[in-house]
Amino acid sequence: MQVMATQITTKQRLERLMTAKKDLEAQISRNGEILAANDNVGMNGPLIDAEGYPRNDIDVYQVRQARQTIICLQNDHKELMNQIQDQLNKYHAEIATTDPELVNRASALELNENERGAGGAVLSSVDSRVLVIVNLVSPNSPAEEAGLHVGDRILRFGSINGNNFKDNLAQIGEVVRNMQNQKVQLKIKREEQILDLVLVPKTWTGRGLLGCNIVLPPEQMEH
Repeated sequence: MQVMATQITTKQRLERLMTAKKDLEAQISRNGEILAANDNVGMNGPLIDAEGYPRNDIDVYQVRQARQTIICLQNDHKELMNQIQDQLNKYHAEIATTDPELVNRASALELNENERGAGGAVLSSVDSRVLVIVNLVSPNSPAEEAGLHVGDRILRFGSINGNNFKDNLAQIGEVVRNMQNQKVQLKIKREEQILDLVLVPKTWTGRGLLGCNIVLPPEQMEH
């Protein structure tokens, strides 16, 4: 009975951490929208004009506040993810030793690590679905800098995962616009290897902010 009480406590702690994670991500997204509304200035766009005066086409104060808030939130998010990982490890150790059947039920909470790729990256239940496939990567583009290859299957694109993707490429386009000049975390499957990459959407010598083309998997395109 004492062991079961510990399990419940760990599970509840995980649920609170996951709720806090969603909260943080929503706040980051809201501040990203502020930057997008201010001429897509992003985290690194200039706040002064060619003559050295504050730009009059954006709300400089609002942009500075949003940038500072995002930096703080991203630091909090990183720490929170470390806490979640620690609790995940503890939770799975507990249920594996007391009731292996609970491991299957854990997936309903989106908390179980059910696969590890050859690259060592953890693949959770929400990242088991292929969202899009890369079919073109332009030389010297942000996509190439991130390490994307033709044929890579993207399992997570920033805040978009298998649970919230609606088979609509416009969803990814919105993330790209809102995260211009910011780091977007990707999880990809390359053959049998799972990799974590960081993509920074930005202007470059070619078209768009990525320099790659993505398509829905054949099974999604049929629907």
